[in-house]
Amino acid sequence: MKFRVEREVLAEALGACARVASTRNNAMPALSGVRLALTGDELTITCTDNDLSVQFVLTVGGQGDGVVVASAKLLSDIVRSTPDGKVTIETQNEEVVVTSGRFQTTVSTFAAADFPNVTLASAPPVTISAPLLADALRQVVRAASTDMQRLALTGVLMAAEPEGLRLVATDSYRLAVRDLAVTNVLGHGQRVVLPSRALGELQRLLANGDEATILFGSDKATFTIGNVTLTTNLLQIEFPNYRQLIQASYPNKLTTSREQLMEAIRRCRILARETTPVRLEMGNESLRLVVMTQDLGNTVEEIDASLSGAEMTVGFNPEYLAAGVEAVVGDEITIETSDPIKPAVLRGVGAEDYLYLVMPQRLNN
Repeated sequence: MKFRVEREVLAEALGACARVASTRNNAMPALSGVRLALTGDELTITCTDNDLSVQFVLTVGGQGDGVVVASAKLLSDIVRSTPDGKVTIETQNEEVVVTSGRFQTTVSTFAAADFPNVTLASAPPVTISAPLLADALRQVVRAASTDMQRLALTGVLMAAEPEGLRLVATDSYRLAVRDLAVTNVLGHGQRVVLPSRALGELQRLLANGDEATILFGSDKATFTIGNVTLTTNLLQIEFPNYRQLIQASYPNKLTTSREQLMEAIRRCRILARETTPVRLEMGNESLRLVVMTQDLGNTVEEIDASLSGAEMTVGFNPEYLAAGVEAVVGDEITIETSDPIKPAVLRGVGAEDYLYLVMPQRLNN
């Protein structure tokens, strides 16, 4: 097998494969590999960890069909390190030879027969705007947990609502909800839970196209964007009841510049450690951000704001607060509260299709 292709094109595909390939399964070394299958001038690049798989189909200059499996991370690192231009990949004996200009290296291979078969979801296809879905994932996936001991919180709920499609994620400290005005993705009342890790990778891939095709099967989902296909197992779990966390209305609403708030939080985070809250002192005409530490010092910043309701001081984890402010869209942001010990809700002014709920952090004084 031998083919020649632009370095940038191959590096992008191998980079995605390296992120998906398993680094933990010593019993199946082939799961850390990437499968390169060449037929004529069509190269199919596949990687899987048995839960998540990605597949790229590239047009290359082929010189001999064949199949080979080699380390995804090694091939990705090698191709990414080569200079711009064409890269040649060929198999010799039980090695993959990578050549670029005057550079050449070899990589050992795995038995191709040990690489698992990758199957797609079986269901009628539906389409959705790729930029729309990517934006929704950007806003929601950040709120999912990465703790595999809390499996139910590592997923993202996709649910059919009367108005369209709803995406929800929570790690029990914050909650993100995004509504999309699309009604063709799921059937009436249908709910699926997808791993946030898979959707994080999908978010990257969605940048490559204008439209995504989705297949929701009984146990897996497949997304196709242009020449890339991602398939993930669904999480067979009951998603937490998130609706009880969201109040119908909030008595207090503070409105301020989203950019100014983001910059103020960024400066406050320099002193704030994981256990150090940022205090939001909400006044009628200003918002005062305060970080106080025993050994590093103190930070205070005041920005313009308007308040409807009662003045109060609420503490938040600065990382979680920053993630919410970053996710909201629009020039202005609202922070809705009921009291200092109940969750607050962040929304963009004029953007009612997204909310970010964050739990407060106890203040010592």
